[in-house]
Amino acid sequence: MIGRSLAIARTELLIALRNRWLFLATLIMLLFALALTFAGSAPTGTLGVDRLTVAVASMTTLSVYLAPLLALMMSFDSIAGEADRGSLSLLLSYPAGRGEILGGKFVAHLAALAFAIFVGFGAAGTVAGITDGVSSESVLALLRLIGTSILLGGVFLAFGYMLSALAGSPAAAAGLSAAVWLVFVVLFDLGLLGAVVMDSGGYFTQHVFPWVLAANPADAFRLWNVAASPDVALATGMAGAAAGLPNWVAPASLCFWPLAGFVLARAAFRRLEP
Repeated sequence: MIGRSLAIARTELLIALRNRWLFLATLIMLLFALALTFAGSAPTGTLGVDRLTVAVASMTTLSVYLAPLLALMMSFDSIAGEADRGSLSLLLSYPAGRGEILGGKFVAHLAALAFAIFVGFGAAGTVAGITDGVSSESVLALLRLIGTSILLGGVFLAFGYMLSALAGSPAAAAGLSAAVWLVFVVLFDLGLLGAVVMDSGGYFTQHVFPWVLAANPADAFRLWNVAASPDVALATGMAGAAAGLPNWVAPASLCFWPLAGFVLARAAFRRLEP
């Protein structure tokens, strides 16, 4: 079973290389991470932290927007595109189950996304460290950022497969993916902000808001990175929300979502008729 999934993963990686997906994703991550590293160097003296810590805080915000977007762009066409090109029936005729096919695609796309994140954030962290020095805390924060960004990307890869299986065409899958990105990354926080303003510091703000925030994988990603590093919390201004939750909540939420998303994607794929 693992061998069949790895064979599919190898094919998907070759397709990603041929279509320049790996190159483009890495280039986008690298350029944005370097730009934020240099642009965000101004507050280091005010906050009393090194440049790498400020860079990690900036890249945390970048990753919330960019990692889900790149993941959805990689995955939305995976099933709907195969069906549209007429190659899905051929793929399903291979001696591999639908879970194995989906697992192979997931491994390949997650590896491509992990490479882009590691190169982009690693290069930016190296530049920040060379120009201003580093501390052990800031290095750990950078490594944590890379790992949690890969987890966040895995969540939206699974969402992309689910939408691709549910959509009737690649265009519909692209539209659904854009809507999911907007809901989880933008609109969810705007809705919570409106609720907090209306609550005026009441029960919802003090007791419910942090838990609802952690239920969103994008916000769980931010809370995990903030709660684990006081310096990053200082630089991002999210210390209050992180302090309202036990330390295990955000990691548990972010680790739960890739598994749940993959289960939902597999269920949607199993119902699809070739």
